[in-house]
Amino acid sequence: MAAAASIRERQTVALKRMLNFNVPHVKNSTGEPVWKVLIYDRFGQDIISPLLSVKELRDMGITLHLLLHSDRDPIPDVPAVYFVMPTEENIDRMCQDLRNQLYESYYLNFISAISRSKLEDIANAALAASAVTQVAKVFDQYLNFITLEDDMFVLCNQNKELVSYRAINRPDITDTEMETVMDTIVDSLFCFFVTLGAVPIIRCSRGTAAEMVAVKLDKKLRENLRDARNSLFTGDTLGAGQFSFQRPLLVLVDRNIDLATPLHHTWTYQALVHDVLDFHLNRVNLEESSGVENSPAGARPKRKNKKSYDLTPVDKFWQKHKGSPFPEVAESVQQELESYRAQEDEVKRLKSIMGLEGEDEGAISMLSDNTAKLTSAVSSLPELLEKKRLIDLHTNVATAVLEHIKARKLDVYFEYEEKIMSKTTLDKSLLDIISDPDAGTPEDKMRLFLIYYISTQQAPSEADLEQYKKALTDAGCNLNPLQYIKQWKAFTKMASAPASYGNTTTKPMGLLSRVMNTGSQFVMEGVKNLVLKQQNLPVTRILDNLMEMKSNPETDDYRYFDPKMLRGNDSSVPRNKNPFQEAIVFVVGGGNYIEYQNLVDYIKLSQLGQK
Repeated sequence: MAAAASIRERQTVALKRMLNFNVPHVKNSTGEPVWKVLIYDRFGQDIISPLLSVKELRDMGITLHLLLHSDRDPIPDVPAVYFVMPTEENIDRMCQDLRNQLYESYYLNFISAISRSKLEDIANAALAASAVTQVAKVFDQYLNFITLEDDMFVLCNQNKELVSYRAINRPDITDTEMETVMDTIVDSLFCFFVTLGAVPIIRCSRGTAAEMVAVKLDKKLRENLRDARNSLFTGDTLGAGQFSFQRPLLVLVDRNIDLATPLHHTWTYQALVHDVLDFHLNRVNLEESSGVENSPAGARPKRKNKKSYDLTPVDKFWQKHKGSPFPEVAESVQQELESYRAQEDEVKRLKSIMGLEGEDEGAISMLSDNTAKLTSAVSSLPELLEKKRLIDLHTNVATAVLEHIKARKLDVYFEYEEKIMSKTTLDKSLLDIISDPDAGTPEDKMRLFLIYYISTQQAPSEADLEQYKKALTDAGCNLNPLQYIKQWKAFTKMASAPASYGNTTTKPMGLLSRVMNTGSQFVMEGVKNLVLKQQNLPVTRILDNLMEMKSNPETDDYRYFDPKMLRGNDSSVPRNKNPFQEAIVFVVGGGNYIEYQNLVDYIKLSQLGQK
C-alpha cells in the first residue's frame, strides 16, 4: 500500500514546491510569502483540492485561484502560477493570456508532460507578444493523478468515463480508441511512480486489459531510465534513498476477475458514504431536509439546504472509523456527543469570560489572546469548537446514511449478498426480496440479482430465469445489465471456477442496545447489527500471493516485468525470491472502497512491521 513517505505527502510536497515557483518550500521562513495568483483547469483543481485547503493556499501566498477558462481581469504586477493539462485549448488560452499581458510573469506547470510541438506554440506566442522574458519557468510536474488517502489514489475525476470499465469493455471499441484509453491510464501510473520516486516490478494477468497497461508502462519506464540525461528516476527525486534496497511491487488486476464486489452492498462507513451519498474527492454533499412538518397546508415546500462536508485526514473520527461497520460508527458518534455535552458548560463558561456569548464561532477563532485570563480560554475554546464541528458533521453524515439503510433495507441486502458470495445456505428466497416493494430501489434489486447470477456455479434454468426477469421488470429494473453479465459469464468461461469469497462473513449480534436508548441521535430500530469477519476478497488474495511469493494457480501465470532489466524479456519467473515489503494495487476498470478497506485490513492483520 503506502511507501515510507506516503504518496499523499509526496504529492503535497510537489504541489507546494510548484506554488513556491518550483523551489523547495521551507516551513519556518519568517518572511512574507510572495503574493501570486494560481490559474488551473478542472484537472488541476481536482488534484489540488483534496490536498490543500484555501487557508494553506493563502499561507503559500496564493491570493486568487481562478479557472483558466474563466473571464479573468489583468493583474499586471503579480506573478501567475499555471497548473493545467497540456491540451490544445489550454495552450491556446495561455497564449492569449501572454498576448493580453495579464500578469507580471508566468510560471507554466503542466500536470502531464507537454509535447515538443506544443512547447514551440507557446514559444512562438511569447515571441509574438514580446513576452519571452516574462515566461519565467516551464515545468512538467508529472502529477496527473489524484490522491485521496495516505495510501489511495485515483486516475482522474474529470472525464473519468474515458477510463471506466465500460470504456475498456465496450464491444464496439476500435483499436485506436483502446490505445488512447491505455495511454491515458499509463500516463497517470507513470506520473504516480515519478512522484513516488520508485521503479516498480510489475505483475499482471495475461490476455486482459491489465496486460496491455503493463506492457505500455514497462516500455515507458524503460525508455525513461535509458535516457540518462533526462531520466526522472535519478538523483534527488529519490528522496533519502529509502528505496535503495527494496522496490515496490505493482499488481495490475483486471476488473473482470471479480465483478461481484463492485456491485455488492456494503457495511463500512466510508464505503457506505460513497455508495449511497454524493461523495467525490473526499467531499460529501448532503441535502438537509428542512422541517416540512410545521409549514401550513398547501404552502410551497421549503427549498432543501445543500450542505457539503470535507472528510479529511485531520478529521480524527473519520480516520478512526471510516473502515468500521456502520452500527459501530453510530455508537461512536453518540459517545462523542455525550462526552462533548459534558464539556458544553465549559464552552459556555469560556465564552462568557471572553464576553462572546452571542458571537459566531468563526469570529472567536480570529481573536488573539490579550490577558492571562483569556489565554487559557483562547487556547481551549477553538479545540472544543472544532470537536463540536466534527461531531455535528458526522451526526449529519451518519444520519443521512442511516436514512438510506432504513428506507432501502440495505442491511438485508448486505447480509443476503454476503451469504450468496460465500455460498452459505440462504434463509429466504431471492424472488421474495426482488418482489418486496419496500426493499430497495430497482438498482438495489438488480445489483443483488447480478451478484447471484455471477456467483452461482449452476446458472438458473431458462424457466427460472424468465421468472426472475419478470419480477425484476415488475420492480422497474432495466434488464440491460443482466444481458451484459450473461454474455460476460459465457465469454469468460468463469462458470467453471467463479471467484471465491471465503466463507461466511457476517454474524448478527443482537441489536445495538446502547444506540437504542431513546436519548440517542440514531434510532437504529430494525437495523441489523452485523459484524464483519475479516476474509480476503479476490483482489487481496492475488496481492497476497504475489507479495509473499506463494505458488497458487490463480497467479502462477501472471506476467513479470522489470523495467530496470536491460533486455525486456518476458519471463513470468520472478528473479527475486524475497517477499515484497511494499505494493501498489491498481485495478484496470476501477476499484472500489470495499476492496480498498479489505486491503487496509489485510495489511493491519499481516502486521509486517511496516505498511
